[in-house]
Amino acid sequence: MYLTQEAKEKVLLVGIHFPYEEKWEKIDSLEELENLSKTAGGIVVEKILQNLQRPNPRSFIGKGKAQELRAISSSLGIDTLVFDEELSPSQVANLESITDRKVVDRTELILDIFAQHAHTRSAQIEVELTQLLYRLPRLTGKGIALSRLGGGIGTRGPGETKLETDRRRIRARIGTLKKELKNIEKAKRVQSKRRKGQRRIAIVGYTNAGKTSIMNALTHAGLKIDNQLFSTLDATTRIFMLDDGVKYLITDTIGFIRRLPHGVISSFRSTLEEAIIADLRLHVVDVSHPYVELQISAGNEILEALSVAEKPYIYVFNKIDLAQDEVGYLRRRFPNSFFTSTITGEGMQALREMISESWENLQIE
Repeated sequence: MYLTQEAKEKVLLVGIHFPYEEKWEKIDSLEELENLSKTAGGIVVEKILQNLQRPNPRSFIGKGKAQELRAISSSLGIDTLVFDEELSPSQVANLESITDRKVVDRTELILDIFAQHAHTRSAQIEVELTQLLYRLPRLTGKGIALSRLGGGIGTRGPGETKLETDRRRIRARIGTLKKELKNIEKAKRVQSKRRKGQRRIAIVGYTNAGKTSIMNALTHAGLKIDNQLFSTLDATTRIFMLDDGVKYLITDTIGFIRRLPHGVISSFRSTLEEAIIADLRLHVVDVSHPYVELQISAGNEILEALSVAEKPYIYVFNKIDLAQDEVGYLRRRFPNSFFTSTITGEGMQALREMISESWENLQIE
């Protein structure tokens, strides 16, 4: 159930800065959390970056700081506290008890957005399965997690009504979903065998980097483009032909994001399958983002988690029409990369020629 404009939740964002971390990275992460919260349908009223020596095992930030959040929330009419960290079940329960507000962590927020954008059966199963596995430990004690359900940020998804059942039935549902997902993966493997011998390309990269725009520019697919995080969750494959007369299969994949838990990555392995089996990966990067190399690192970490970091890839620095000043430095920093603008068309012909030549130059079989 999506929130109407009138019913949107007022959100307070809480970022944590530890002594061993770069403060600018935490500030940027908090900005990203704001975009995630807006994508989920929240109205961000306030952001707080809290300095902390170490996490409090009971409430992460400590009871005194939690009581301060309660006072701030009361004065600003806040409905939901969104933490830019992953919280334990007991920490969520204790924070909700102290603040008298719903508490959502970064992972749960991302899963909520996934629930909004999953359209294919495999993606819907993966979202529901991941949500159930993540929320199951939270269905303990006095049932605080159960009392929070019923719509709103962090509570949506295919499994929403099923979370009102007991733990035994949830475990049974998890078993059913795993079996269904295995059947889908089996069917995909059969389809993949049929495609053997065809040239396969996967478009990967940070969420909102312009992957779908690159896909449209290469294939004229006319896929919908949204200026939102995770607007693409379902992998979309198209066939296109270049001047060499050879057909290529190209897939637009789910966007990457920093600090995405490995459990979430493994759960979405089916959705990311094309990124794994492709012969060539186009790693699309938003050249206009203020922390370009941080996003590249985040993408590379996920590719590493998928065991494809060593397989052929090429960086495609997109949106050069928005950041010409950065292009010179990045050309020197990342030689043999491509720089494109899907708005002006600059660099797209060179990218097409590169794809045509790659099977020889990159020794792709």
